[in-house]
Amino acid sequence: MRLLYIFLLLLCCSPLILVAQEEEQKPVDKPQRPAFESNFLIDNPTDKIYLPNSLEVVFQHRFGTIGGQPGVGDNDLAGIWGAANIRVGVAYTPFKWLQLGYGITKFERLQDFNWKVAILRQTRSDRIPVNISYYGNGAVNMRKKENFALRQDRYSFFHQLIISRRFNSNFSMQIAPSVSHYNLVPEGMPNDIFAVAFGARHKISPGTAITMEYSLPITNFEENTASTNVTDFEAALNPVPGFSLGMEFVTSSHAFQVYLSTYNGIVPQVNYFKNQNSFLDGFNDILIGFTITRVYNF
Repeated sequence: MRLLYIFLLLLCCSPLILVAQEEEQKPVDKPQRPAFESNFLIDNPTDKIYLPNSLEVVFQHRFGTIGGQPGVGDNDLAGIWGAANIRVGVAYTPFKWLQLGYGITKFERLQDFNWKVAILRQTRSDRIPVNISYYGNGAVNMRKKENFALRQDRYSFFHQLIISRRFNSNFSMQIAPSVSHYNLVPEGMPNDIFAVAFGARHKISPGTAITMEYSLPITNFEENTASTNVTDFEAALNPVPGFSLGMEFVTSSHAFQVYLSTYNGIVPQVNYFKNQNSFLDGFNDILIGFTITRVYNF
C-alpha cells in the first residue's frame, strides 16, 4: 500500500516536474551583438555603448577642403596645408545603458558635454528587431566675451534618436532623426533645425569595414544674406546636406577610421546648421578626415 501511495504522489507531481524542466530548457533571448564597433560611424554617433567602467579616448581630425580655401588658392596639398579642425574627447560608461562624455574642439573653441542612453536593444530572436538609443549634447562657445552680447548666446544643443539594426554579421544600418538648436542665430534663421541621417557599415574582413553616411537637414527657411546679426555664421543660409564615405579598422580596444566628408564642424549641431560644402561640386568641397579611438576597461 505504501508503494501505491508513493506511485500516486509521483504521478500527481510529474506535470510540475515536466513544466519545470521545460522552463529550464527554454532558451534565453539574449541581446544581439552590437550593430557597430565604434562610438562614431563618421559624422554621427552610433548606438554603441561600451561595457560598464569603460573609458574611451577619441581624437577626431579634419583637414581643409581638397580644392583649397576660397580666395587663398588651391595649393593646399589636398587640404593637408589648409585650416584643420580637431576635437579631443573622452567618454565614460558608468552603467551598461548610459555613457557620459566631454570634448574640446578647435573651431569656435567649443567645449561639449554629451550623453548617450540605450533605450531598446535588438534581440537574437528578433523579438525586438532594432536598437533605439538617445544621444544628446550641450556645447559652449569659449571665444572672448566681446563676441557675445549675453552669456546664453554661447550655448548650442543637439538631440538625436538613433534607430539601428544588425542585419547579419557583416552589415548594419542606422537612421537617426535629430534636432539642433542655437541660442543665437542670424536674422531670418530659425533657432532649431531638424534633420535625418542615414548610415551603413559593411565588413569586408574581420577587422575592416566600409562606412557611409548621408545627413539631410529638412528645415528650410527664407535665406537672408544681408543679415547684420552675424556672430558665428556668415549669413542666414540653408544648410547643405552632408555626405561621407570611409574605411574603418578595429581591434578589441582600438578603432581607426579614415574618410572623405563634406562636414568639417565635427560637433553635430555645427555640421547641421552651418555646412555649405556640397559633394555635388566634386572634390572642391570634400575634406579628408580620420578618427582614432582607444578604449580602457577598468
